[in-house]
Parts: sequence; C-alpha cells; structure tokens
Amino acid sequence: MRATTISDLARPSLAKGVRLQIDSATGKSVLLYPEGIVELNETAHEILSRCDGRTLGEIVYELAEEYEADSNALAADVRDTLSDLQRRKLVKLT
Repeated sequence: MRATTISDLARPSLAKGVRLQIDSATGKSVLLYPEGIVELNETAHEILSRCDGRTLGEIVYELAEEYEADSNALAADVRDTLSDLQRRKLVKLT
C-alpha cells in the first residue's frame, strides 16, 4: 500500500532521540538515532529540515515553490518519504 493516506494536516516531526545533522566525515546529511545512522538524499533532507511543526501541506507548498515543481507529484514523494521513515520509527506524525 502506498503512503498517500497521510493527511495534509499531519505535522511530521523527528521521533524522540532522532537528530538531523551533517556528518562531519562525509559532509552528507544524516539522521542519527540511538541504534544507528541513516544517510539521507537531498530530497529527504529538504523534507526533514521542515519537520518543525509545519503541516505536510505547508511542507509540500514550500518545496513546490522553492523547486518550481508540480505539487501533486511532490506531495506523493513527500508522503512516501515520511511514511518510510515513520515505519522505521524515525518520524512521528501528529
């Protein structure tokens, strides 16, 4: 099942104990959590850097404006990324 069921009003945030930062050795964006580390691509970093109380709809709108992208296609990508990270217990949705 695809992750398109996340509401535009959901407010994604990093799960407790998870930090978004730049790896000092590689210069790549990573999610650090007690059990390990996840290297992020640029898209995931841009999404997660906005998970600070904004709604999913606001995040999609800002990314669409910044990258001049189609908001419908972008919304599906954002939902897929957040859903994957939620399944891995790295992101929570409120």
